[in-house]
Formats: sequence, structure tokens, C-alpha cells
Amino acid sequence: MRFFLVLFLLALFVTGCDNTRVYEEYTDFNERYWIVKEVPSFEFSIQDTLAHYNILGNVRNSVSYPWSRIFINYTLQDSTGVELHKGLLSDFLFDAKTGKPNGVSGLGDIFDHQLPLLKDYQFKRPGKYKVSFEQFMRTDTLQGILAVGLRVERSEKE
Repeated sequence: MRFFLVLFLLALFVTGCDNTRVYEEYTDFNERYWIVKEVPSFEFSIQDTLAHYNILGNVRNSVSYPWSRIFINYTLQDSTGVELHKGLLSDFLFDAKTGKPNGVSGLGDIFDHQLPLLKDYQFKRPGKYKVSFEQFMRTDTLQGILAVGLRVERSEKE
């Protein structure tokens, strides 16, 4: 428990000076695995429809994750449930040849990855939006996945 408190405080400190972030949230998997039935979703509000946004999926894993890649389906919906965008994320969490972990190391055997969903995306209407993630692997339980999250940030393109 103390470990997660230190990790949280470190993440809070590092992201505290981030002026491009509009929204960032994680769903933690306390048992250190992601079951296929768990579909984390994140709701956020957009007011500025003239701005462009980058939408990123965040994955936090430990070195106990047994594969080099991960596949995740995502869906972006508006407040009425209309599907605006759907896609498949895939990334190498470990180097396929050497097995060396990719991503940014927070502490010890934990690594963070940011996977781009949409780049320079412009919302047509202000309001609430929702992004959902579904793991799309060949097993029902993904060992070593500690959390998934969503980040929405203002794009450099204006």
C-alpha cells in the first residue's frame, strides 16, 4: 500500500506542471491483472471546440506481463451514446527480441506507456464524452497489467 502511495505522489508531482492536460485518469486493477469482462471507461468534458486535442490511452504494467505486445479496443462516444470513433490499439510493452521492457519506468518493475488513440482531434460540439477500453488478447486474464487510463491534452496544432 505504501508503494502505491509513493507512486501516486510521484505521478502527481510529475504531472502537476503539465499545462496541456485537459483530463487524465486511471482505473487500477488491484489484483494486478485485467479480466476481459472489465471495461474501464472514462468521462470527460470538452468546452473549446476550436482547439485540437490528442487522446491517449495509458497502460501501466509490471515485468510479470507474459507477452511482448498488448491489444486494446477503444470506443469514443458522445453524451448521447453515439459512437464517434472506434479502433484497435497495439503496442510492444517489451522488446520482441531482447525482452527488455519498453515504456517509462516509474519504480522498479513498473512501466508506463502512452498509446495514441487520436491525434489533433477536433470535437464538433461542447459537452461530455466517454472513452471505453476492452482488452483484446487471446486470454481472459491479463497478468501484470496494473492500470489503464485516458489522457486528453491540447494539441500543439491550433
